[in-house]
Amino acid sequence: MANVYLGLGSNLGDREENLEKAIDALNDFDEIDVKDRSRVLETEPYGKTDQPEFMNMCVAIETRMSPLSLLETVLGIEHSLGRVREEVWGPRIIDIDILLYEDLELELDDLSIPHKEMHKRSFVLEPLAEIAPDVKHPTLDKTVLQLKEDLERGD
Repeated sequence: MANVYLGLGSNLGDREENLEKAIDALNDFDEIDVKDRSRVLETEPYGKTDQPEFMNMCVAIETRMSPLSLLETVLGIEHSLGRVREEVWGPRIIDIDILLYEDLELELDDLSIPHKEMHKRSFVLEPLAEIAPDVKHPTLDKTVLQLKEDLERGD
């Protein structure tokens, strides 16, 4: 089983319910076991700021899925919950990002592990630090807590 960390976000509809439905959908797969979850944070939109605020959280899972199978699974969950991809950084019912997958470093056209932007986003690092403060970012060789503290200091 691989230890994986996911970032979840929603800014349309019942945002907290959307997050719960996504977690339930993850748990519906025999190959996925949700092990831990952060609290839910309300955050300002990132990138495209003229949209409603987000509810964000992170979850720790164990999975037997490969990274590409997991990507296909989370995209399917997004679709089943009504996600429509109309614009980059636009409003969304649900967003599920693979942040870290063990200590894997992977760069494909539609999947980057670790997530390319996670170290620049407080809405990822703050909830992730709650459930995985000592997990190391394989590329930056810093823990999640160190990355959060660096971002807070403006490093």
